[in-house]
Amino acid sequence: MIQIFKDTDALLEGHFELSSGLHSDAYCQCALVLQYPDRAEVLARELAKKVKELNITCVIGPALGGVTIAYEVGRALGVRAIFAERKNGEMQIRRGFSVADEDRILAVEDVITTGGSVKEVIALLRADRKNVVGVASIINRSSGDVDFGAPFASLVDLPLKKYEPETCPLCKAGSQAIKPGSRSKG
Repeated sequence: MIQIFKDTDALLEGHFELSSGLHSDAYCQCALVLQYPDRAEVLARELAKKVKELNITCVIGPALGGVTIAYEVGRALGVRAIFAERKNGEMQIRRGFSVADEDRILAVEDVITTGGSVKEVIALLRADRKNVVGVASIINRSSGDVDFGAPFASLVDLPLKKYEPETCPLCKAGSQAIKPGSRSKG
């Protein structure tokens, strides 16, 4: 799986500010992999194999990073795929999408570091008494620090270094972090 990221120059080195607000010397830019439908299909098929026993009926991904992979995992599982997005800073299910009470929902993201976006989606669904039965991601860089209250599967565990901005050795060395992700904290 890592080779797919290397082949598409999606595993970046430098000084990055992650969407969580943490800093890192490495970044996984999944969009560079997912721009190739054949590679997205391979990743999704492998991820679907890991969650097949959960009997998923609906896949949801947070916009923006989770949209493509959620769609592909939904296709691999033969179920609906929808997405949640922020409006006025709050995660919402919009565009006419709905989730039935009997749905068995899988939340899917491209990269998990702190799990913030997925946790927002799960909280939104659970507040409406919906059944989130699992979480999946292509890359898990959380170092096992994230609990979603549901089974979690990933294709690659990549515990890359991450730092609080105030203790970041790259910042202390005078380097400026860049923000390649789709959102900033807050």
